[in-house]
Amino acid sequence: MILIQGKGVSNGVAIGPLYFYQRAKATITRYEVEDPEAEWARFKAAQATAIEQLGELAEKAREEAGDEAALLFETHQMMAEDMEYEEAIQTAVQENKLNAEAAVTDTAAQFAEMFAAMEDPYFQARAADVKDVSSRIIAALTGVAQGGINSPVPVILAADDLAPSETVQLDKSKILGFVTEGGSGSSHTAILARTMGIPAIISVGDQLKPEYEGKEVIIDGGTGNVTIDADEDAKAHLLKKMEEQRKTREMLEQLKGKPNETLDGRTIKVYCNIGGPDDVPAVLSNDAGGVGLFRSEFLYLNCDDFPSEDVQFEAYKKVLSDMGGKEVVIRTLDIGADKQIGYFNMPKEENPALGNRALRICLNRPEIFHTQLRALFRASAFGKLGIMFPMVTSVWEVKEAKKMCDRVRDELTKEGIPFSEDVEIGIMIETPAAVLMSDRLAKEVDFFSCGTNDLTQYTLACDRQNAELGRFFNPHHPAVLRALKIVCDNAHKNGVWVGICGELGADLALTETFLSIGIDELSVSPRSVLPLRQKIRETDVSQVKEKVLADLLSDENTI
Repeated sequence: MILIQGKGVSNGVAIGPLYFYQRAKATITRYEVEDPEAEWARFKAAQATAIEQLGELAEKAREEAGDEAALLFETHQMMAEDMEYEEAIQTAVQENKLNAEAAVTDTAAQFAEMFAAMEDPYFQARAADVKDVSSRIIAALTGVAQGGINSPVPVILAADDLAPSETVQLDKSKILGFVTEGGSGSSHTAILARTMGIPAIISVGDQLKPEYEGKEVIIDGGTGNVTIDADEDAKAHLLKKMEEQRKTREMLEQLKGKPNETLDGRTIKVYCNIGGPDDVPAVLSNDAGGVGLFRSEFLYLNCDDFPSEDVQFEAYKKVLSDMGGKEVVIRTLDIGADKQIGYFNMPKEENPALGNRALRICLNRPEIFHTQLRALFRASAFGKLGIMFPMVTSVWEVKEAKKMCDRVRDELTKEGIPFSEDVEIGIMIETPAAVLMSDRLAKEVDFFSCGTNDLTQYTLACDRQNAELGRFFNPHHPAVLRALKIVCDNAHKNGVWVGICGELGADLALTETFLSIGIDELSVSPRSVLPLRQKIRETDVSQVKEKVLADLLSDENTI
């Protein structure tokens, strides 16, 4: 029996023969071309072919896994014709007289290196995307066909890494799960695997040997364990776990349509966090009650310039319309710190986590804020909207933001543009200052939503981007949980509801705590909705509340 440890990025247990992905690679030669214009035309033809292929892949992904999966390939289409990317290739071909294959290869390496050097994991993951797009263009230039699986039976697929386009092109009837040498948990490939429900393990390094091909392997995407030629006991254990997971999925499906009600009769709102309109189908298919956090910054991250009012309006309108009257809370622009956007031309800061970010940018650059608020209020006519301001520390900030809202309402009224009069205004509680001022802040807003990632970071003075801090970044720390209770107490005294939109919302070990301190809403990823509903329905708050509150006030961290 051979045991290999990797990192699980998509839950589930799968068993089958190990098969190494067959990737066709083009041989790239470098030479000087005599007719740069003809070579440029050759590149443009290959680029058009790649874009057409990506469009077909987007439709295939949409049929198999929904709009979120399709978005990956639509993004690749945009990347294939990105102006800076194309200009770099054009310079290499027309000015340096380099052949198209070499020009694309060099440009891909340059852009991938640039993305990989960025601090934001989102942009680091784009290094794999630009390589994937470039490989597709090179394949079109050289006429090399895409690789795949040549096996009569379903397999556990092994590879150095799998690009999103490679994953979606595979015959799913032949795939039981996959294991890769490298990869990233935030890469499109990992996201795609989770969306499609394929067990996946990454980062096993060089532990997979060619001689393992064809051997029986069991992978556990929850633990990251890869077991080759398992003995009878290990195999029986993993097969039992696979059957339990199947039964759990079937049981959770039966919870659709059921209320999020505790045993003692308290109802909790269970909403979803999303990054864009294409995530709505997953929200609805998992039976969430609404959207508790729409991260509007992704509109800015996916543009080469400031998104116009109309571009934003269409995105917000689509989410509100598609949600069919269910509540949608949209967070206003939240960039800065680990989310930087080039065209904002932000000066380099020594400590960006404490710098010009989120609501501070909006108040310092009101023209940006004004455009977004107009789009938001226009969209409010198409559903039930809540607007949420991030990174609040003072009452005056909220008052200034509300003045901007009043100004926008007045403008739209004068222009005869319809909007809802029932838009709720809320703030994110993610700083100790907001916690301590929550009694005053509650008099200014309709709701609070606690961003537990940043609240933990600022409360514990612990950089959440620093992997070396490990155990020091503890969202279960009593200081964080006590802060949440203070917020709930002050909110409820003023008739304000409280939600959690950070990752802790889906932590089932804390559900009883959240219900006991008075949290009204939990906003989680779509796939966490039904497990959370089950936990809520199994909880009797009246039975656990006294102990939970006593633990919070004790000197020990008992959670």
